[in-house]
Amino acid sequence: MKETTGDYCDNRRCRDLEQCERSSTAEDDPDECLATLARALGHPARVRIVRLLLARDECFCGDICDEIPLAQSTVSQHLKVLREAGLIVGEISGPSVCYCVNPDTLAVLKQLIGDLR
Repeated sequence: MKETTGDYCDNRRCRDLEQCERSSTAEDDPDECLATLARALGHPARVRIVRLLLARDECFCGDICDEIPLAQSTVSQHLKVLREAGLIVGEISGPSVCYCVNPDTLAVLKQLIGDLR
């Protein structure tokens, strides 16, 4: 069995175990869910990370550091924020973590933004 951080990636396709944030209030309050996801995307580096992961399907932290001119520790902190919001998931692969976008949470985000009208 593979160890994971949060949810998991399997066969290059991410699967959602829980929608949005891991609290019942996020499920009950779409505004809170949207605010949580928006906060997670509230830094340009995190937006770049999500775009990079969408373009590549999956990526190791070292690959992300090669693409984004930030220290590895800074990239790791941004990944943690995205992972805690449920926007990305990571699978431990040896000494590294393989990240990918959580398509279900991304769909929730798109729906919540679409409902802003």
